[in-house]
Amino acid sequence: MTRVFAFIVAAAAVLAATGGASAESFDFRDIMGGGPNFRMSGGSSPIPRTTVSYAGNYAPGTIIVNTAERRLYLVLPGGQALRYGIGVGRDGFRWGGVHRISAKKEWPSWTPPSQMLRRRPDLPRHMNGGIDNPLGARAMYLGSTLYRIHGSNEPETIGQAVSSGCFRMTNDDVTDLYSRVRVGTTVIVKN
Repeated sequence: MTRVFAFIVAAAAVLAATGGASAESFDFRDIMGGGPNFRMSGGSSPIPRTTVSYAGNYAPGTIIVNTAERRLYLVLPGGQALRYGIGVGRDGFRWGGVHRISAKKEWPSWTPPSQMLRRRPDLPRHMNGGIDNPLGARAMYLGSTLYRIHGSNEPETIGQAVSSGCFRMTNDDVTDLYSRVRVGTTVIVKN
């Protein structure tokens, strides 16, 4: 991550020196927080995103989370799906059900729920969105639950069961998924 930050600082200095932007007006999100083509992995996913054949009677656009496989599928037309690697809830924190995406946020802030703070009193009470935030670059909130599909500043946890019930993706993958779905999208979690 230090190399990424050093690159951004150097890019800002070059832009300012060449008249492309002033140091005061330079916004790191010009490089870091763009739209659907945003790229900032902090490390590559151990499970590459790929298009696969997918049998099932789900409407295109439906998200299927398979916690046993540690994969998330975005159903596409024609019996296909985009398959993403995800991190899932550790033992005692896995769940299942059907929800809808109730909100989408770019660079979300994070306030750990009281249950998590009881387990981990060392956690901050609030973190603004950004590179170091555990929710990563994008978050999609699942109904009225405390759970989200979100990015991660720990890409090495993809494919692992380490969360408190949320579904983690690399920042590259969550940004890709975020650009493809809307509020109201059905999310089916199979446990």
